[in-house]
Amino acid sequence: MKTQHERGENTQLRAENDKLRADNMRYREALSNATCPNCGGPTAIGEMSFDEHHLRLENARLREEIDRISAIAAKYVGKPVVNYPLLSPSAPPRPLDLGVGGFGGQSSVGGEIYGAGDLLKSIGAPTEADKPMIIELAVAAMEELIRMAQMGEPLWSESLDGISSSVLNEDEYMKTFPRGIGPKPAGFNTEASRESAVVIMDHINLVEILMDVNQWSTVFSSIVSRAATLEVLSTGVAGNYNGALQVMTAEFQVPTPLVPTREIYFVRYCKQHGDGAWAVVDVSLDNVRPSPIVRCRRRPSGCVIQEMPNGYSKVTWVENVEVDDRGVHSLYKQLVNSGHALGAKRWVATLDRQCERLASAMATNIPNTDVGVITSQEGRKSMLKLAERMVISFCAGVSASTAHTWTTLSGTGADDVRVMTRKSIDDPGRPPGIVLSAATSFWLPVLPNRVFDFLRDENSRSEWDILSNGGVVQEMAHIANGRDTGNCVSLLRVNSANSSQSNMLILQESCTDSAGSFVIYAPVDIVAMNVVLNGGDPDYVALLPSGFAILPDGSAMQGGNDQQAVGSGGGSLLTVAFQILVDSVPTAKLSLGSVATVNNLIACTVERIRASLSCESA
Repeated sequence: MKTQHERGENTQLRAENDKLRADNMRYREALSNATCPNCGGPTAIGEMSFDEHHLRLENARLREEIDRISAIAAKYVGKPVVNYPLLSPSAPPRPLDLGVGGFGGQSSVGGEIYGAGDLLKSIGAPTEADKPMIIELAVAAMEELIRMAQMGEPLWSESLDGISSSVLNEDEYMKTFPRGIGPKPAGFNTEASRESAVVIMDHINLVEILMDVNQWSTVFSSIVSRAATLEVLSTGVAGNYNGALQVMTAEFQVPTPLVPTREIYFVRYCKQHGDGAWAVVDVSLDNVRPSPIVRCRRRPSGCVIQEMPNGYSKVTWVENVEVDDRGVHSLYKQLVNSGHALGAKRWVATLDRQCERLASAMATNIPNTDVGVITSQEGRKSMLKLAERMVISFCAGVSASTAHTWTTLSGTGADDVRVMTRKSIDDPGRPPGIVLSAATSFWLPVLPNRVFDFLRDENSRSEWDILSNGGVVQEMAHIANGRDTGNCVSLLRVNSANSSQSNMLILQESCTDSAGSFVIYAPVDIVAMNVVLNGGDPDYVALLPSGFAILPDGSAMQGGNDQQAVGSGGGSLLTVAFQILVDSVPTAKLSLGSVATVNNLIACTVERIRASLSCESA
């Protein structure tokens, strides 16, 4: 059968070759008999211009790339992908298909959430007719990403402060890249930025993280609330991800209920560019799934990775998004409009921070800064793994994800408390029953780094933590997992002033980078924690994480950095979130007492934090 198949292909190739020869002879004859339309005499065929020659070479290379990817896709899809037309530059864009339903496919972050109106329609795998267009769009997006990562002015210009990400010139962009997914929809804002950094991870491992939906959504858990791979068009060649193509869905978040999430249906394409150089690009599939509901479109975005000595990698990230941000609360308007809420700087800062964290988790020697009750390498790894799950759970439950429905409880303005309920059944990592989550966001006239230092310090915990009940907080274990001294995992013991009350253990992780900070904690059972400290499995420790997300208010992005004085406009956006376990009853029958309890807990905490930090800043 293989021999017959090859003979058939050879026959087809010979026929195509004969056809090309005949066309070639016909063109030669036409050229030899060409006449001038003005005088009727013979014409002299001059040399083509340099620009035309360059464009022809570029088109030939892109066609070769498309053919190669088509062959790879055909190998895994089972149906050849050939004979398709090029996308027309003037083709009108078709909007993204977002409706009502669930992701479908392989989901990664999150849990069973009920009582919510999911805005994401259940998106199925692409049809055979869609795949040629998806492949061609991915190849064109890769070309655009590489050029955008390398080009300078006038396409990119430095920010006014000289510290923030590079700023895109939209007019120059449309002239340089007239094709793609079409013009920007009416009412949408463009958020485009570029950022570079050197991270402590091998380039091959970085590519693997980006191309594995579970690893990607775990590393970027503060940005990616949900993600799924709908279909793998190509797994790559030669045992790696070179040429890999995936159709995916994802939901991007800001850690607050006041900023709507962004749902994207896109293709991800990975390609190797020489030794030690890789690129991974995403582009929205608006041209494939039409829908009237389009709130966000991702033009070619992603990163270019270059191998560096000693296992490091240089990452250049380009983020180019068009979004309808009319649903953003006024408190976060400035941060979102600056492009830093979900821009390239936040992606790179998060990646850099997570690479540090992963390097710490894989370290074989216990640093001298690690103190306390951790006596073994296994115990250290188990505690870090437990803290990672706590952070992921917190981030998945604090944003305005379409998997939740937040209900406003009290008051008006920025200090409204949002609550939601989640059902926990047969989850060894969460206590069974109804989990009531509450969150609020507010502005503080204090720099983010000062708010972070205040909240993570165990010596100042009694000033805001109502649950510690005035007890003395003692750090029993400390694991440093980053360059900044604030990046660490701690095990705290609250020694109650009342001797009749048992002492309480608190697992806490504090992490900070140039884009934001988190202080996340959860009460833990003493017996279960002893198992973890001895190297036991941390997945069976029940956690209900609470904590804080600290972001700059956006004013520093306009004319300074986050270290500027408060008097010049710098401040913090602080989100406070709590989770409590209530009785296992239907949501409709949740007692008013439970809601009032968590509402009062939020209000008292906010009041204490404001009082402490406002007095200090004054």
